[in-house]
Amino acid sequence: MKAYLKREDDFQARRKHLANLSDEELKKRFWELAEKAVDPLLELARTHTSPSIERSVLLRMGFSSLEAKPLVEGAIARGLIGKGVGHIVYRIAKEKNIPLRQAGLEMIEGKHWDDAVAIFRGGIEE
Repeated sequence: MKAYLKREDDFQARRKHLANLSDEELKKRFWELAEKAVDPLLELARTHTSPSIERSVLLRMGFSSLEAKPLVEGAIARGLIGKGVGHIVYRIAKEKNIPLRQAGLEMIEGKHWDDAVAIFRGGIEE
C-alpha cells in the first residue's frame, strides 16, 4: 500500500492577505494576477513563429499545403517570416485590391515579393 503525504491545512494562513478584500476587490486581484501570468505567453506568441505555424495559418486561409510551403519559403528567403506569412499575403491583397487567394497564388509565381519587402521593411506597415 502506498503511503500518501498528508498536506497540512494552511489555507487560513495563506489567505490572510486576502481576508479583508471585498468580492469586487478579489475579482480585480484575480484578473490582475491572470494578466500577469499570461503576459509573457502573449509576448512570446507575438514575437515568435515557425514555418509550421505559418503554414497552419495559410491552411486556415484556404491555401493547400502545397501552396503554403512556397509562400513560407518565400517569406523566409526575404527575412519576412516574423511579419506573419498570412499577414503578408493579406497586405498584398489589400494593396493590389485583389482577392486574398489570387494574391497568394501570384506570390507563389514570384510576383509581389518586392512590394512585400517594401511594405514590411519600408516602414509603411499598419
